[in-house]
Order: sequence, then structure tokens, then C-alpha cells
Amino acid sequence: MDPIVVTLVVLLAAVVLFVWNRLPVELVAIGVALALVVTGVLSAEQTLAGFGDPVIVFIAALFVVSEALDATGVTTWAGQQLVRRAGTRRWRIVTLVMVLVALVTALISVNGAVAALLPMVVVLAMRIGEPPSQLLMPLAFGAHAGSLLVLTGTPVNVLIAELAVSAGQRPIGFFEFGLVGVPLVVGTILVTVLLGPKLLPKRAATLAPRDLSEHAHTLAAQYSLDDPESLFSREKGVTEIVVPPRSSFVGATVFTGMVTSSGQLVVIAIQRAGEDLTEATLVAGDVMLLRGTWDALDKNSADPGVVVVDSPQSVRRQAVPMGPRARTALVVLLGMVILLATGIVPAALAALAAAAAMVLFRVLTIGQAHRSISWTTLILVGGMIPLSTAIQVSGAADLIAGGLVSAVGGASPYLLVLGIAGVTVVLGQLISNMATALIIAPIAIAIAGETGISPLPLLMAVAVAAAASFLTPVATPANTMVLGPGAYRFGDYWKLGLPLVVLFLLVATLLVPVFWPFH
Repeated sequence: MDPIVVTLVVLLAAVVLFVWNRLPVELVAIGVALALVVTGVLSAEQTLAGFGDPVIVFIAALFVVSEALDATGVTTWAGQQLVRRAGTRRWRIVTLVMVLVALVTALISVNGAVAALLPMVVVLAMRIGEPPSQLLMPLAFGAHAGSLLVLTGTPVNVLIAELAVSAGQRPIGFFEFGLVGVPLVVGTILVTVLLGPKLLPKRAATLAPRDLSEHAHTLAAQYSLDDPESLFSREKGVTEIVVPPRSSFVGATVFTGMVTSSGQLVVIAIQRAGEDLTEATLVAGDVMLLRGTWDALDKNSADPGVVVVDSPQSVRRQAVPMGPRARTALVVLLGMVILLATGIVPAALAALAAAAAMVLFRVLTIGQAHRSISWTTLILVGGMIPLSTAIQVSGAADLIAGGLVSAVGGASPYLLVLGIAGVTVVLGQLISNMATALIIAPIAIAIAGETGISPLPLLMAVAVAAAASFLTPVATPANTMVLGPGAYRFGDYWKLGLPLVVLFLLVATLLVPVFWPFH
């Protein structure tokens, strides 16, 4: 069978399966890669090359760096500064929330920034008497705009930068994305501030993340402790556990001040039915407060014999801003940025060195580093890179490009950019923006070859359009994260999302060629 036909069938099947959403995206991506090698479109080496691509290493290392910044409380500290200084005016609060999440996204990714700041934004909404629905969608949308501030804002940027080099173009600089990123952040904020009050629902949430920023005082009051500033420090903390039915600890004798069998934790309080005890033979329902290092709390809270009320990591990230080794994490981050900005070493090596430094300087344990990596993302990218390759080598990209060029005509390259950006936006609402970029980017390169223009404006238009994931709650994990806490419905997203999509298409079509000319 003609390789072009096979490639287009595999592409269509992949899109249908992504939209159907009944199979894990990793399985779909692996199926795509296997289908291309079984049908002979690609060799085994070409197929496996996707999983060995430097972009995989770069993205994996960025996950570790992002986790280090989050785990040390850097993002929590930033969020708490926002809560303290935001005031009560809605326009000011929305602006500050969106500026902050955009900047944090540039450092730790869209999903990481939204996850880290979401609890603080819910608290902020409650403090000013607004439903969280008025602030959480702006939080997610501000993160999408912020992803275009620097190279590391999203894996899509990394992919586009690599494809530009493979197409024979100059490397895209670390801060170069900000040429469109800054206008997009400003425009997104203006649209949200002006139209948000009318387009966002005012709906109370039934489920919201817990505010743990004052957790020390909460525990001190609960357990009649005298000194709540002493409960949490950069090195040590406390965790609250409940003894469940049939626990192996039922019948054990405990007393305040005793060291647990692990030798790492100390019992500082015991309660039964709300009554403080100094010694007890444990029964189901008893509650204890344990103190130890954060690493020890993390390790021992996984014991199946106890139920942890609030995970130590959640408590630490909210109650201990700028926690242990936060400054070390920032120094390592600065070093990575300098390496990426100067291009002294390849981007993948710079990120890998930063990830290794985070573990070497004990900002993260090796276990935390492993857990921080989103294997779903890596497998998705590794499995879809072969499809991107097949679209190019089979001639499918040239066929699609020729059709688009014929449809648009030679009137203006701006229409080509608009067409590419429009297709990217539509596809990006249905499947992941990374998968979308992998599908559309080779077509963009082929269009550039067909028309004799530079591929850079077309590739940057794909990056901008891929970030315009505003119309559905399933477009990105960040959109999904705010769905429950914001009490949003599926149809709420497009109302504010549509004017933002128009903004992004205008920037992709009119502003991108200013900085990345056609010739």
C-alpha cells in the first residue's frame, strides 16, 4: 500500500482514538509507532529513534527541575506574597494572579504552576468574597499565555525549537519566545479583566483544595500545643495520622515523647474522640501527631497501617514557603537558564545537568526525581515523533501542504500562517497540544518548502496556536484541574476562551512574521 495512504490512515486513527479518549494516550502513541513499523512506512531504527530523541531527555529533566522548585516551596512563597499584597479590587487581583502564574509557568510548566497556585487562589477568592470560578479559569488561561515567555515554558516550545534546527534554520533563543509571549500575556490579562466578569460564571464550588497555609495554628489549637511556629521548619515538620480499622497498630501502646519503631519520628500528641491523652493502647479511630524530618514523614506516611490526614508534601508546600534548599534550587535554575540562553552546551545537556544537580545537592531525593517525571508525556512524545517523521518521509506532508497552498493560492503567506494556526487551534482542543504540534509541524515545514518561505514563522505560529487551549476543559490538564474547584461546566470554557483564541490567531498571523520574517 502507498506509504502516504498508510500514514494518513494512521494519523486519522490516532486523532479518532485521542478524541474517543477510552484508551490511555500512551497506548495510542505506542500503537501509532508500532503501526508505522509493521506497515513498512518506517524502519525499526526510525521508529525507535523517537524514544531516543534529545527532546525526550530535555523534557524529562525539566520535570525534575520543576519538581525541585515546587517541592522547596518557591511557588508557595510566591503565592503567599500574592495573597498578602493583592488587596480587594477584582481587576487588581485578576491581573496579579495571571502575571504570577505566567511567570511561574515560564519556570516550571503550565500544569505545575496551576497545581501549585490553585489552593492559594481559592483562598484568595474566599477572602475577597468572590466565588473561585471568577479566578480559577483566569489562572489556567494565564498559565497558557505564560508558556510562551521562554523556551522551557512548555514541551511544545522545546519541540518547535528542535524542529527549526532540523529544518536548517538558526536555533530559537531561550528568551526569543517572549517576543510573542509578552504581548500574549498582556492581551490575555486585558481580555480577562474586561470580559471576565460578564463571561465567567459566579458559581460556588462543592469541592475545593484545602488551605494549609495556617496549618500550624490549626494543629496547635486541635492538640492544645503551646508553640505553633515550632511545628514546621525547613528541616522538620509534623503529620497527622489516623489508626484505621484492622490496622497492625491496633493494640500497640504509645505515649507522647516516644520514638516510633522506625527510629525517625516522635509522637508529640495523641487524641481519642477529641480527648487529649498522654498514653494509650491504640484502637481504631485514634489520632496521633508525629514529628520528624520531611523525608522521614514522606517515607513513613506510606505505611498501610495508618491513614494520613494531609500528606506531608502538601503541608510542606503550603505551610513552609521557601523551605529546605530553596535557594539552592534557585541557583541551579539560574545556572540552567544561563546555559540555555548562551547555548554553550546543547539544551538537553543543560537541563540534564540541572536535574542531576538538584539530586546531588539534595534538593530532591532520587525517588522524588523519579516520581516527578510524567511518563505519560514522555511516552506520548516518543510514540508520536515517528508519526511526525512518517508524515515527512512518506510524502504526506508535501501532499497536505500542496493542497493547502492550492486552496489558499499564492496571494499572501499570511493566509498560509492563518490556515496552519487555525488547524492547530482546532486540533488542540481535541487532543494534547504536544500531539497536535507533532502532527502539524512537519506540514508547516513542507508548506515552507513548497512556497519558498522560511519555516520559522510557520513553526512559531504552530507554537502560539498550540498554546491557545481555551475552549474545552479537556484541552489540557491545567483546564481540567480547575474544573471541579471552580464548579465549571463544559460549556463555560468557550465563552471566555473564544475571544482569547481570536487574540492568539491574530498574534500568530500578524505579529509572528514581524519577528520571524517570511524571507
